[in-house]
Amino acid sequence: MQGARYANQYRQTGVSSAVLDADPHRLISLMLAGARERARLAEACLERGDFPRKAQAISDASAIIGGLNGALDLDAGGEIAGGLQALYDYAQRRLVEANAANEPGPLREVDQLLGEIETAWNAIAAAHRSAGVQP
Repeated sequence: MQGARYANQYRQTGVSSAVLDADPHRLISLMLAGARERARLAEACLERGDFPRKAQAISDASAIIGGLNGALDLDAGGEIAGGLQALYDYAQRRLVEANAANEPGPLREVDQLLGEIETAWNAIAAAHRSAGVQP
């Protein structure tokens, strides 16, 4: 039991270090990955009947998505930012549905949607690196 606690503390330290060292583009990538991880954790908790932990994981995913939504610049981002805002709002609704109905389908859908955004977001960084430009 003690080992699990230390492993969790070590993991948290690693996450904190990654966030402190990250540029703004990387922070969004970390947030997307974190929200997806929480959605998958919620699904796993649901499968084993750990409803309090499921609810916490969904709450965490929702908070991260709220942060992503709050980071959007609708004026500068135009249609893309508007589309992301609508998608984040939809993901939030699906998380609420998953929590209320104890259904894994919405959790999988949120993971998949965020995965598509994460892939596209990371491709932007890769393209910028190839061109020698800071994302």
